[in-house]
Amino acid sequence: MKNRTSPRGRSVFQKAAAAPHVVWAVMFIIAPMLFVLYFAFTDTDGNFTLSNIAAIGQYGNTILLSIAFALIATVVCLLIGYPLAYFMSRTSPRTQKVLLVLLMLPMWCNLLIRTYALMALLDNGGLLNSLLESIGLPRLSIVGTNFGVILGMIYDFLPYMVLPIFTVMTKLDKRYVEAAHDLGCNGVRTMTRVVFPLTVSGVVSGVTMVFVPSISTFYISQKLGAGKIDLVGDTIERLFQNTSTYNIGATMSLGMMILIILSVCIMNRFSDGEGRGMII
Repeated sequence: MKNRTSPRGRSVFQKAAAAPHVVWAVMFIIAPMLFVLYFAFTDTDGNFTLSNIAAIGQYGNTILLSIAFALIATVVCLLIGYPLAYFMSRTSPRTQKVLLVLLMLPMWCNLLIRTYALMALLDNGGLLNSLLESIGLPRLSIVGTNFGVILGMIYDFLPYMVLPIFTVMTKLDKRYVEAAHDLGCNGVRTMTRVVFPLTVSGVVSGVTMVFVPSISTFYISQKLGAGKIDLVGDTIERLFQNTSTYNIGATMSLGMMILIILSVCIMNRFSDGEGRGMII
């Protein structure tokens, strides 16, 4: 008769295996969130106050600008990423591996390095403008503009849109597409009425994974905005550097945390229905 580990023994082992993760989560996730929560509702003397929430109103334009930039970057990433993911999913497994490596290759470099490299390419004395000047065309002013910041967001976060959509599309049963063609659907109707409804969970995941970092980024706006464009991330960084506005920065950080939690909840809500798409 084989010896089996008792349920109690397995439970103890599982708890021991999970202990390092629990300690890490408490120290570096829960504790910082509690500190942010505490400072968000206190003043510099440690007294409870709601004035920090009211003070956020003076940064309304910055918040709206950040939301607008993030929405534009997310929509562009979706318009580029969805067809790209569909094309990748229709290729052979070997070609898919090559395309995935090419897509993820920039992600092997740090975000700061990628952004700095893009700035070097697009700067007034960069490779792009040098090339344009050599063929007699006028220089393009990209760094220090809204377009430059949005372009940086798209460049840095596009893989986060493509990968979840591609993952869902590879699991899509091709018989649905074949059935749609047999029933007289053209390419557009097949895409809008069959493929897209069945891959909406990947779209929601991609939108979330692009929108959240786009709205909270600060390094991209600092470098590609040349210090001329102030977004939420830049504002929070500046507020935390001053002890008199530290609590306001914590309140804005709390708002970003709530936004991230809501985004994750929405993503999980759609992910729960993955594989059970509805054809309309």
